[in-house]
Amino acid sequence: MTKLSIPIKYGLLITVAVMAWVLISHQIVTNTQSLVHTLIGPIFFNLVQFTMIYLGLKAKEREYGDKQDFKKNLRTGVAISFVYALTAALFFVGVVAVVGTRWMPSQPGMAARPTSIVLAQAFAGLFIGGLVLGLIYSTVISFFLAKRQSEPAD
Repeated sequence: MTKLSIPIKYGLLITVAVMAWVLISHQIVTNTQSLVHTLIGPIFFNLVQFTMIYLGLKAKEREYGDKQDFKKNLRTGVAISFVYALTAALFFVGVVAVVGTRWMPSQPGMAARPTSIVLAQAFAGLFIGGLVLGLIYSTVISFFLAKRQSEPAD
């Protein structure tokens, strides 16, 4: 496998799960203020991101046949999150192009702002939030999976 195949594979898996959630949940529950969209959706997104980072790091460990050090795990986890953040943002650009903004939950005070500003903030929040949370999740997971100095090298 190439160096980027694991981040691409697991980052795209996160995006596919997010896409499936968004498409299915908006067909079943049309009210964007529902708890399905405002609470359960973000929890689902974060659980999937955490799980896929973990699975990606374990796949890299299997690929190399040895535990990776903290820095390599962290780099891989952030790369997975970057792929997810970028592709999820592109997916939501497509959603806005096809569906419009009716799937976006309206927050108090957002009606007074121009739509372009609201969209830019939403996409920046999605992208930056995915990266920051990915960094946090990668740090936590890498701490537990990393090779320790006291462990003998095989």
